[in-house]
Amino acid sequence: MRTLIAAVTLATTATLGSTAYAAPTAPTTSSYVAPHAGTAPAAIDTCALSSLPSQASDTLDLIHSGGPFPYRQDGTVFSNREGILPSESSGYYHEYTVITPGSPDRGARRLIGGGAKTTPEHVYYTSDHYASFCEVDENS
Repeated sequence: MRTLIAAVTLATTATLGSTAYAAPTAPTTSSYVAPHAGTAPAAIDTCALSSLPSQASDTLDLIHSGGPFPYRQDGTVFSNREGILPSESSGYYHEYTVITPGSPDRGARRLIGGGAKTTPEHVYYTSDHYASFCEVDENS
């Protein structure tokens, strides 16, 4: 049996042109890769409020008026675990649901406000539950 294994290994090495064999690795279950500490987030594109779904404008109006909001999670602290938004102190960001018509739950769309709760310095939109963002230009 050892002779057969050695022969197969030798044949594989000759065919592949390599002297080392590495077993295949199992696929990972997550495609998320955390940013390295000290790495600045990538530049975030700007998007016009008028280019977003109309529900984003409705949510922004609620933010400016202080609510009431449709979901209990609205207005809670967004911790930026993904590291995509600029690094700020804890409590700087707050998340708000952008309603998705026909969705049986909150869906994936959110506005993230940075700064004061009713007059955020920055507002970011995500349509894919924090995988990507654009900074909302409220004047366009």
